[in-house]
Amino acid sequence: MELKVIDVSGKDAGSVEVSDVVFDRPYNESLIHQIVVAYMSGERQGSKAQKTRSEVSGGGAKPFRQKGTGRARAGTTRGPIWVGGGRAFAAPPERKNKQKNKRKKYSGGMAAILAELNRQDRLVVMDVVTLSEPKTKAGKAFLKDHDMLTSKVLFVEAEADVNLARGLSGVSNVGFLGVGELNPYDLVAADKVVMSKAAVERIGAWLS
Repeated sequence: MELKVIDVSGKDAGSVEVSDVVFDRPYNESLIHQIVVAYMSGERQGSKAQKTRSEVSGGGAKPFRQKGTGRARAGTTRGPIWVGGGRAFAAPPERKNKQKNKRKKYSGGMAAILAELNRQDRLVVMDVVTLSEPKTKAGKAFLKDHDMLTSKVLFVEAEADVNLARGLSGVSNVGFLGVGELNPYDLVAADKVVMSKAAVERIGAWLS
């Protein structure tokens, strides 16, 4: 199949031949959901944790004497039954929440996402993705000309473009990824995905 290609000004610039296996794959919601969840699980930092009785501060002194008070004996106020004490079974920071996708499953899910983006006219292919000058004014003018000023836009580049990166770095709804950084979450989350012709060809070779 062929994908329509436009230039920076939005005019027709021909087409690019792509694989039907990648850009015309049937939609598979279950597969896409699985690879997105697995990707997000892998991105978790593991920075949250709970403290055990040995890790919370304080509790060095015995709160009251061993006998004669009528209360149950206690050696520290940091035990799990005390307010401000540690947890009995504290969750560690590194938990087993990572998920793995097989290569065939992952490539199939990525192809299904790209094909659906194309069907919904959310995939824009340009011969060269660049700006005339590295300024935010030029970047916003580019987005306005292509009716993307208020959309969440993801630029996928085969080679990094300095003018594009500098001109759109100050725009909050714009993201940049190289072909090797492409992932299912960012693709699904974007309203528009703008790719250079070279990026499309490289992705097609990768996922075919």
